[in-house]
Amino acid sequence: MSLPLTLVFSVTVLLTIAGLAVVAQRLLGVRLGVIRTSLAALVALALSRPVLEPIFASFGPDGVAEDDNIIGPLALALLAVMCVVLIPMVVLVLAEALVPPGSIPGPLEFLRSLRGRLSRGRRYSQITRIAFRHGLGPYLRGRGGSLGDRPGRARLARSLREALDDGGVTFVKLGQVLSTRRDLLPSEFVEELGKLQDQVSPAPWEQIEPVLVAELGGPVEDVFAAFDRKPLAAASIGQVHTARLHSGESVVVKVLRPGIGQVVARDLDIVRRLAGTLETRTRWGRSLGLRDLAEGFAVAIREELDFRVEAGNMAAVAASNGGNVAYPAPVSAMCTERVLVMQRLSGGPVTAAGPEQGHTLARDLLDCLLRQILVEGVFHADPHPGNLMLLDDGTLGLLDFGSVGRLDASVRSALQRFLLAMNRQDPLGVTDALLEVVPRPEDIDEAALERALGQFMAKHLAPGTDSAAMFTDLFKIVSQYGLSIPPEVAAVFRALATLEGTLVRLSPGFNLIGEARSFASRYLTEQFGVDSVKEAAATELAALLPMLRRLPRRVERIASAAEHGRFTLNVRLLADERDRRFLTGLLHQVLLTVLGATAGVMAVLLLGADGGPEVIKGSVSLFQLIGYNLLVIASILVLRVLVLVFRRPPDHHAYPHGDRGV
Repeated sequence: MSLPLTLVFSVTVLLTIAGLAVVAQRLLGVRLGVIRTSLAALVALALSRPVLEPIFASFGPDGVAEDDNIIGPLALALLAVMCVVLIPMVVLVLAEALVPPGSIPGPLEFLRSLRGRLSRGRRYSQITRIAFRHGLGPYLRGRGGSLGDRPGRARLARSLREALDDGGVTFVKLGQVLSTRRDLLPSEFVEELGKLQDQVSPAPWEQIEPVLVAELGGPVEDVFAAFDRKPLAAASIGQVHTARLHSGESVVVKVLRPGIGQVVARDLDIVRRLAGTLETRTRWGRSLGLRDLAEGFAVAIREELDFRVEAGNMAAVAASNGGNVAYPAPVSAMCTERVLVMQRLSGGPVTAAGPEQGHTLARDLLDCLLRQILVEGVFHADPHPGNLMLLDDGTLGLLDFGSVGRLDASVRSALQRFLLAMNRQDPLGVTDALLEVVPRPEDIDEAALERALGQFMAKHLAPGTDSAAMFTDLFKIVSQYGLSIPPEVAAVFRALATLEGTLVRLSPGFNLIGEARSFASRYLTEQFGVDSVKEAAATELAALLPMLRRLPRRVERIASAAEHGRFTLNVRLLADERDRRFLTGLLHQVLLTVLGATAGVMAVLLLGADGGPEVIKGSVSLFQLIGYNLLVIASILVLRVLVLVFRRPPDHHAYPHGDRGV
């Protein structure tokens, strides 16, 4: 074949494929990927000959019924074209049912992510070896031993802690977060994972200096009057140096470790995938809700990698009423994504406080955190002893604001009612407040929950009782009744559980319950004093006054209309455009289904009918020709309905870069 003929043939084939793809997509009425429709059209072109040969074989040697009749051949040619168009439609509908869009990455996405897949594969292999080395292999496959006995749980907890410690920074952070989730994990896991530490060797100055220069816009010697290259402390995510500004103020400079972002991003992707697999394949994974837990952990650790978030957290907490607790102020002009500069607090470790001073510090810390949670709505979510300092003036300093919780007014109000009801030992009030804080399950037994909370208060709020197991028992009640704690409320419980251990370290024998009830009494006095009630009443009255002024005229208008028989009620059932679109789409599908079924029934009747004028002599009658065309039309209508049934909304989480699959 010569070159011109080859070019003409190639262009004709391409135009035919494009035409088939456009027509098939147009008849289905949905937008599909170019690659998908082109492949379907290519399949149709490959199958066109086997489909067309039986149709054109109807032109027997006798020809048409009459020499001047061309209706039969034209009708058969149209039928042949419709059959060819029907092939890509069938292929596309089957593809929608079996391989929905996004389930297979596109070629560009595949090539772009190939390097990441190889890197993740190597990391998967490394993590798997770590897990098997520590005896976790059977549990990952869902065939681990029984955890009903305490020694078995203790052994598994120790193996898990060792495996997470070997896994690196992300998995150490994951273990630290899990160690605060008493609502999810048994006490053996909480105690063992609490031993995880992220103290590591500091990065050399040659790696830290380029980060400082890039983020601060100049050499370290020009930005600071003095800078100690030896780190004050080093952790897995960053390390801390001391410095002095040109103004003479002593500051602390926190620097993100170079390259830690890529490592954490890769490991977070693995954590999410592992959590999804374990939740799907194991019963304990489903009971813990590992997928949601992994997503919450990913959000939290990504915030820790951006020091601008921590600087904002410091400013928000410092703006609240701290009482007798001090916070370091950030130097906002020098805070970037990878560098955090803040005021240096002068003091020593909080464990150096004596017994009497420790009791005072514990009371100040409890008062500060409860006020942050219940009044201000912005609170430090990780008050462990490592984040506390005993300042030179004898007060308490609170450090490390990478983890800060925020509560809106409605949640704060519900928590206030929860605390006040606990102070009154009112089971009904505690139950109502708790069900306002957490989503209410449809099948919850409120009476049984009220009795359980009543027994909980009788056990832990009686004089002289020990509060060590208070939060553990509360978490057991929450889990037993299937209450799902929102993330912001879970942060409150985690902070309080961490605070409980910190208070015991500061002051052994500290009466947490008594001090919390004392805070509730003081807060109750503040909230419901004469001046506070008067101010609240004045505020509410000012908000209601415009409505109260309009109310008499509206009541008079309604009464007059009712008296004269003109009272009407206007209701627009489909006022929302989304409702109209949904109803219209539903009617279209019903109409297409009815038309397709009707055309199919008529086709069967006509194909089975005898007689009628012959279009092709001795072969095809007019009734049969019409029946074949109706059968194709019915198939097109049914396929148009099926493609909408099988079509799924795109999964925006499948590919984080927004690439669409084939």
